[in-house]
Amino acid sequence: MQDSCTVSQTVRYLSRRWTLLVILELYKGEGYTRRFSELRDALPGITPKVLSERLKELEEEALISRKVDATAFPVRTEYTLTESGLEIIGIIRAIKQWALKWKIENIACGNQDCKVCVI
Repeated sequence: MQDSCTVSQTVRYLSRRWTLLVILELYKGEGYTRRFSELRDALPGITPKVLSERLKELEEEALISRKVDATAFPVRTEYTLTESGLEIIGIIRAIKQWALKWKIENIACGNQDCKVCVI
């Protein structure tokens, strides 16, 4: 497969560790929005550096938008899924359905709606 292939380019940034989980956590936020600290707390094991990197990558790909409110202290930065970011939720759901049907025995994961999933 060539590097210029659309699938190859897309998989390159979506397959990075934590990327899909960051998108899923943003989806769970009210208005598909969360602050950095909320994301960090919702993703045990992710380092602030990696979270920052993933958010920058997702913003560069226009999957999320970033809003900075400098009128408050500390400065509030919020991240929101864009329309294209929201479409990826369908892909995450499809992966989950496939895993539940074919590959992963995860009794605790009987919830079909990822928005209320506690994973």
